[in-house]
Amino acid sequence: MATPGTAVPGTTAAPATAAAGAAAAPDRTPASALDVSPAAAPVRLLAGFAGFGAGSVNLAISSSMFAAPGAMEPARLLAGVLAGLWGAALLAGAVVFLVRERPAGGHWTRYALSGAAVVHLAAIAFGASGLSLTQLSALLLTLMAIASIGWLRRSGERRQHRDTAPQPVGMRPGRLLLAAFAGAVLVAGIATPGLAASTAGQYAVPHGGHGTPAPGGHHQR
Repeated sequence: MATPGTAVPGTTAAPATAAAGAAAAPDRTPASALDVSPAAAPVRLLAGFAGFGAGSVNLAISSSMFAAPGAMEPARLLAGVLAGLWGAALLAGAVVFLVRERPAGGHWTRYALSGAAVVHLAAIAFGASGLSLTQLSALLLTLMAIASIGWLRRSGERRQHRDTAPQPVGMRPGRLLLAAFAGAVLVAGIATPGLAASTAGQYAVPHGGHGTPAPGGHHQR
C-alpha cells in the first residue's frame, strides 16, 4: 500500500509520456499551409496562369496537327491526340491548383511538366511539325510553371523546418491585384504569338474584320 505523499508508480508516467510524445511529434502541416510568404499568392497565380496558357497553346498544337496535310498518318494522329489530352490536362490541373493551392498530381506534376518541356524542345530542334514558334511558347510557359511550383515547394519546406510557428503575412489587395495583372500580361505576351502562329491563329479573323462590307456590298466571308 502506498503511504500518503508517495506517488503510486505509473500514475504520473502516462501524462509525462504523452507530453513528451506531443513535443517530439513532427509537424505534419502541409507545406502549402506554411507557405505564408507575401510573394506566395502572386507566384501561385503566375503558376496557374502559366498552366492556362500552356494548355491553350497545346490545344492549338493539337488542332494544327489535325488540320495539316497528312493528318491521318498514324504518327501525326497520335501526336495530335496526345497534345490535345495534355492541353486539357493542363487546363484542368490549373483550375485544381488554384482552388486547392497545390498541384493535382503531387510531386509527379513536376516530372510530367519536365517531360513536356523536353518534348517541346525536341519539336523545336527538329522542326518536323512546322510549329516552332508555337512550340517555343508552350516551352516557355511550361518552364514558367515549373519554376513557380518549385519556388512554392522550396518556400514551404523552409518554413516547415522552422521551430517557431509561421506568422501569416498577407499582401495588400491592391498589390496582389497589380501582381496578378502583371502575371496575366506576361503569360498573354508569351501565349499570344504561339497561338497566332498555329493553324487556328492563321485562319482567325482580325479584330474589326467582322462585318466589313465587300466591294459588292455584301459582308466578307
